[in-house]
Amino acid sequence: MLRKLFLFLVSFAFIFSFGLANLAQAEQVVKVGVDTTFPPFEMEEHGKVVGFDVDLVNAIAKAEGFKVEWHTMDFQGLIPALQTGTIQMAVAGMTITPQRAQVVYFSKPYYHSGQSILVKKGSPIKDLADLKGKTVATKLGTTADIMLSKMKDIKVERFTNIDDAYNQLQNGGAQAVVFDNPVNINYAKTHKNVHTVGKLLTGEDYGIAVSKQDPKLLEKVNAGLEKIIKNGVYLKLYRKYFGDDNAGLITN
Repeated sequence: MLRKLFLFLVSFAFIFSFGLANLAQAEQVVKVGVDTTFPPFEMEEHGKVVGFDVDLVNAIAKAEGFKVEWHTMDFQGLIPALQTGTIQMAVAGMTITPQRAQVVYFSKPYYHSGQSILVKKGSPIKDLADLKGKTVATKLGTTADIMLSKMKDIKVERFTNIDDAYNQLQNGGAQAVVFDNPVNINYAKTHKNVHTVGKLLTGEDYGIAVSKQDPKLLEKVNAGLEKIIKNGVYLKLYRKYFGDDNAGLITN
């Protein structure tokens, strides 16, 4: 009788612990920060966060078996939120830089990018040298902002929302916008009076930022990214947002 009771208790303990482990895994939720003013990577439509980055993270989460809880905030608040533990991950077309990598982990690159110059059609500005003496609008705290801050003889106007920078160009308050090329291209598609000029000013890679308190999450993100690249999900998402433009495509 005691032997049967012992076996029953051992079996019950095993089943109970197994169930708890599965429940914990099923309910794992990762808090992800996102700046919804960076189309087509992330934006807000009808009160819902959407975009390439959003679909990408959701696909990674599905591949690795965790859930995502989205938290919208300004771009410059993402890294501080990771450092304080308010969020565990951030995705916002964030360029991988040595300075940022000192305080957060970055996933493997998922998009190749660079800065470009957007001007009104008919503008005399053709390249970087022509910005001298001009007013240039950009987004606060971005790599474009950092780059422009190092340049002399350029007045830089900074906005927390890139749409405000574009409006400044449209109303004549600025003669150019310097910002991430895919976002500039996306804006030009729906505003036929502007276009990009010159070559890309930089070469950059976007990565998913992860809190340095959670190296295991970084492993999951990289593993999930590798899976969706290999199984074709990444390419399908890329084509959805960028069509046949292969400039930003990651192949391995």
